[in-house]
Amino acid sequence: MAIKARGRPALSGEAKAARRELQKGVDHLNKSIAEARRGLRKVEQKIEADARARIRELRKEARAQLTSLEARRREASRTLKTLSAAAGDSWQEIKRSADSILADARATATSVIERFRSALGG
Repeated sequence: MAIKARGRPALSGEAKAARRELQKGVDHLNKSIAEARRGLRKVEQKIEADARARIRELRKEARAQLTSLEARRREASRTLKTLSAAAGDSWQEIKRSADSILADARATATSVIERFRSALGG
C-alpha cells in the first residue's frame, strides 16, 4: 500500500468510490435540510399572515360590536330621560323599563365578550 506525504496510506479505488458515495449522501442530506428549512419558513410566514388577517378581522368585528353597544347605551339613556319626564312619580315603571333595557345591553355585551374569548381560544 502506498503512503501519502502526510503519513496516511493512500485510499484504494474502492475506498475512494465509497467515500464519494458517502459524500453524495451527505450533500443530498444537506440539500434536504435546506429545503425543509425553506418549507418551514414558508409555513411560518403563512401562519403569521393568517394570524394577522384574523386579528384584523377580530378588531373590525370588535369595533362594530362596540359601536352597537354604544348605540344601545345612548338609547337606554334617552329612554330613561323620556320615561322619567313622562312618568312623573311612577319610578317603579321607570325602573322596570330601565332594568329591561340594561339587562338586554348586558346580555349583548356578555355575548360579545364570550365570542372574542372563544375566538382567542380562551
